[in-house]
Amino acid sequence: MAMTGQETATEAEVEKGTRGKLVGDLKAVVADAEELLKATASQTGERIAAARAKAEESLKTAKARILKQEAVVMAKAKATAKGADNYVRANPWKGVGIAAAIGLVIGILVARR
Repeated sequence: MAMTGQETATEAEVEKGTRGKLVGDLKAVVADAEELLKATASQTGERIAAARAKAEESLKTAKARILKQEAVVMAKAKATAKGADNYVRANPWKGVGIAAAIGLVIGILVARR
């Protein structure tokens, strides 16, 4: 079964939303882990020191992955925006038509309420 442009766009939006949620969740985990490390800073003992070292290393790795993922997402967003800009510049009347159609749909939806 062939996918239409609409299905592909919807799947891309879902993937982008999922990726954004994942990055948000990872940031929350990192923040919670940092708070936990600060709270246990005064604790002593060999097991706690080993756990803290392991947690700190995991935090460094997670932060690096988050930064890398954000860079990838930003690069893809810029490429998509540039592609859209190029399309509209190459096909200005199609761009105007698409914008008008979107405006009409939004207007109808707002008027219904």
